[in-house]
Amino acid sequence: MKLIIRLIISTIAVLVTDLLLSGVHAQDFMTGLLVAVVLGLLNTFVRPLFILLTLPVTIFTLGLFLLVINAGMVLLAAKLVPGFVVESFWWALGFSLLMGVVQGFLTALDGDKAKAE
Repeated sequence: MKLIIRLIISTIAVLVTDLLLSGVHAQDFMTGLLVAVVLGLLNTFVRPLFILLTLPVTIFTLGLFLLVINAGMVLLAAKLVPGFVVESFWWALGFSLLMGVVQGFLTALDGDKAKAE
């Protein structure tokens, strides 16, 4: 049940972020759901590998390079999901930052319910 709640929160975050940024376009709810699933899978399996490979750069930039990795995950998701378009690297960076804020806000609203299960 907790996984379904997190997936719904991520989907809503994708759709809200799509509404707020003009350089990011998700076709419909199903596209938003697919983007949430693909980003979850990429962040689980691919992102740790990228972090490990770029560890010296990440340490040198005091962790700021992680923002570049997050934007890369968004661009990779845009290539994999039909109907999800990100116009440039900067829109992907903005999408990853704004989605984190929206997702954090939505998780805070549902924080007690998710922890209870």
